[in-house]
Amino acid sequence: MSLVIFLAYLGACTAAATTGALFGPGAWYDRLDKPSWTPPNWAFPLAWTAVYLIIAYAAWRVAVSGADLLPLGLALWSLQIALNGLWTPTFFGLRRIRSGLMVLSALWVTVLLTTAAFLAVDGIAGALFVVYLLWLTYAFSLNFEIWRRNGKGEGEQGAHPQGSA
Repeated sequence: MSLVIFLAYLGACTAAATTGALFGPGAWYDRLDKPSWTPPNWAFPLAWTAVYLIIAYAAWRVAVSGADLLPLGLALWSLQIALNGLWTPTFFGLRRIRSGLMVLSALWVTVLLTTAAFLAVDGIAGALFVVYLLWLTYAFSLNFEIWRRNGKGEGEQGAHPQGSA
Protein backbone atom coordinates (compact mmCIF):
# COMPACT_ATOMS: atom_id res chain seq x y z
CA MET A 1 0.00 0.00 0.00
CA SER A 2 2.84 2.38 0.80
CA LEU A 3 4.31 1.97 -2.68
CA VAL A 4 0.91 2.70 -4.23
CA ILE A 5 0.74 5.98 -2.28
CA PHE A 6 4.18 7.01 -3.51
CA LEU A 7 3.27 6.08 -7.09
CA ALA A 8 0.11 8.20 -6.85
CA TYR A 9 2.14 11.26 -5.90
CA LEU A 10 4.73 10.46 -8.54
CA GLY A 11 1.89 10.15 -11.06
CA ALA A 12 0.67 13.64 -10.19
CA CYS A 13 4.21 14.93 -10.67
CA THR A 14 4.43 13.11 -14.00
CA ALA A 15 1.19 14.77 -15.12
CA ALA A 16 2.63 18.19 -14.24
CA ALA A 17 5.90 17.32 -15.99
CA THR A 18 4.03 16.29 -19.13
CA THR A 19 3.18 19.93 -19.76
CA GLY A 20 6.89 20.48 -20.40
CA ALA A 21 6.76 17.95 -23.22
CA LEU A 22 3.57 19.45 -24.63
CA PHE A 23 4.72 23.07 -24.43
CA GLY A 24 8.47 23.14 -25.01
CA PRO A 25 10.54 26.33 -25.17
CA GLY A 26 10.95 26.45 -28.95
CA ALA A 27 12.14 29.26 -31.17
CA TRP A 28 10.03 31.88 -29.36
CA TYR A 29 11.89 31.29 -26.10
CA ASP A 30 15.24 31.13 -27.88
CA ARG A 31 14.67 34.66 -29.25
CA LEU A 32 13.85 36.20 -25.88
CA ASP A 33 16.41 38.39 -24.17
CA LYS A 34 17.50 36.30 -21.18
CA PRO A 35 20.02 36.97 -18.42
CA SER A 36 23.48 35.44 -18.56
CA TRP A 37 22.60 33.20 -15.61
CA THR A 38 19.91 31.38 -17.60
CA PRO A 39 20.74 27.67 -17.67
CA PRO A 40 20.83 25.83 -21.00
CA ASN A 41 17.49 24.35 -22.05
CA TRP A 42 18.70 20.78 -21.40
CA ALA A 43 19.26 21.57 -17.70
CA PHE A 44 15.60 22.26 -16.93
CA PRO A 45 14.28 18.71 -17.48
CA LEU A 46 17.09 17.35 -15.29
CA ALA A 47 16.40 19.82 -12.50
CA TRP A 48 12.64 19.33 -12.66
CA THR A 49 13.00 15.54 -12.64
CA ALA A 50 14.96 15.78 -9.40
CA VAL A 51 12.42 18.24 -7.95
CA TYR A 52 9.46 16.04 -8.89
CA LEU A 53 11.08 13.00 -7.30
CA ILE A 54 11.79 14.81 -4.03
CA ILE A 55 8.34 16.39 -3.76
CA ALA A 56 6.65 13.04 -4.46
CA TYR A 57 8.83 11.44 -1.78
CA ALA A 58 8.07 14.30 0.64
CA ALA A 59 4.31 13.91 0.08
CA TRP A 60 4.62 10.17 0.60
CA ARG A 61 6.44 10.68 3.91
CA VAL A 62 3.68 12.99 5.12
CA ALA A 63 0.89 10.73 3.81
CA VAL A 64 2.16 7.67 5.67
CA SER A 65 2.95 9.60 8.87
CA GLY A 66 -0.61 9.59 10.19
CA ALA A 67 -0.07 13.05 11.68
CA ASP A 68 -2.93 15.38 12.63
CA LEU A 69 -1.83 18.02 10.11
CA LEU A 70 -1.90 15.47 7.31
CA PRO A 71 -5.02 16.80 5.48
CA LEU A 72 -3.78 20.41 5.39
CA GLY A 73 -0.32 19.52 4.13
CA LEU A 74 -1.60 17.19 1.44
CA ALA A 75 -4.30 19.64 0.34
CA LEU A 76 -1.59 22.27 -0.07
CA TRP A 77 0.57 19.72 -1.92
CA SER A 78 -2.33 19.10 -4.33
CA LEU A 79 -2.76 22.83 -4.94
CA GLN A 80 0.93 23.36 -5.59
CA ILE A 81 1.16 20.52 -8.12
CA ALA A 82 -1.85 21.95 -9.97
CA LEU A 83 -0.20 25.39 -10.07
CA ASN A 84 3.07 23.76 -11.08
CA GLY A 85 1.35 22.11 -14.04
CA LEU A 86 -0.25 25.43 -15.03
CA TRP A 87 2.98 27.42 -15.40
CA THR A 88 4.40 25.74 -18.53
CA PRO A 89 1.31 26.11 -20.73
CA THR A 90 0.92 29.68 -19.49
CA PHE A 91 4.53 30.74 -20.13
CA PHE A 92 5.48 28.60 -23.13
CA GLY A 93 2.08 27.65 -24.59
CA LEU A 94 0.35 31.03 -24.36
CA ARG A 95 3.65 32.97 -24.32
CA ARG A 96 2.37 35.05 -21.42
CA ILE A 97 5.44 35.96 -19.41
CA ARG A 98 3.63 38.15 -16.88
CA SER A 99 0.87 35.59 -16.38
CA GLY A 100 3.57 32.97 -15.87
CA LEU A 101 5.05 35.22 -13.21
CA MET A 102 1.64 35.43 -11.51
CA VAL A 103 1.29 31.63 -11.56
CA LEU A 104 4.81 31.31 -10.11
CA SER A 105 3.93 33.81 -7.39
CA ALA A 106 0.90 31.75 -6.34
CA LEU A 107 2.97 28.57 -6.60
CA TRP A 108 5.76 30.03 -4.45
CA VAL A 109 3.33 31.05 -1.68
CA THR A 110 1.61 27.66 -1.81
CA VAL A 111 4.95 25.84 -1.62
CA LEU A 112 5.97 28.04 1.33
CA LEU A 113 2.75 27.07 3.13
CA THR A 114 3.23 23.42 2.18
CA THR A 115 6.78 23.57 3.51
CA ALA A 116 5.53 24.88 6.85
CA ALA A 117 2.82 22.20 7.03
CA PHE A 118 5.28 19.46 6.10
CA LEU A 119 7.87 20.67 8.62
CA ALA A 120 5.24 20.35 11.34
CA VAL A 121 4.67 16.71 10.36
CA ASP A 122 8.04 15.41 9.14
CA GLY A 123 11.38 17.25 9.21
CA ILE A 124 12.78 15.45 6.18
CA ALA A 125 9.68 16.15 4.08
CA GLY A 126 9.83 19.79 5.11
CA ALA A 127 13.54 20.02 4.31
CA LEU A 128 12.90 18.54 0.86
CA PHE A 129 10.31 21.23 0.27
CA VAL A 130 12.85 23.87 1.27
CA VAL A 131 14.94 22.64 -1.67
CA TYR A 132 11.87 22.99 -3.91
CA LEU A 133 11.22 26.49 -2.56
CA LEU A 134 14.81 27.49 -3.37
CA TRP A 135 14.44 26.16 -6.92
CA LEU A 136 11.17 28.08 -7.34
CA THR A 137 12.84 31.23 -6.05
CA TYR A 138 15.42 30.85 -8.80
CA ALA A 139 12.70 30.10 -11.39
CA PHE A 140 10.72 33.14 -10.24
CA SER A 141 13.81 35.35 -10.52
CA LEU A 142 14.47 34.06 -14.02
CA ASN A 143 10.83 34.54 -15.09
CA PHE A 144 10.86 38.06 -13.63
CA GLU A 145 14.07 39.01 -15.41
CA ILE A 146 12.78 37.65 -18.72
CA TRP A 147 9.58 39.68 -18.23
CA ARG A 148 11.60 42.80 -17.39
CA ARG A 149 13.82 42.45 -20.46
CA ASN A 150 11.13 41.58 -23.00
CA GLY A 151 8.38 44.07 -22.50
CA LYS A 152 6.05 44.21 -19.58
CA GLY A 153 2.75 44.36 -21.45
CA GLU A 154 0.68 41.17 -21.40
CA GLY A 155 -0.70 41.64 -24.91
CA GLU A 156 2.71 41.29 -26.54
CA GLN A 157 2.92 37.60 -25.58
CA GLY A 158 6.39 38.16 -24.24
CA ALA A 159 7.69 39.24 -27.59
CA HIS A 160 11.06 40.84 -27.78
CA PRO A 161 11.47 43.59 -30.37
CA GLN A 162 12.94 40.84 -32.55
CA GLY A 163 9.37 39.57 -32.93
CA SER A 164 7.27 36.67 -31.82
CA ALA A 165 6.54 33.48 -33.65
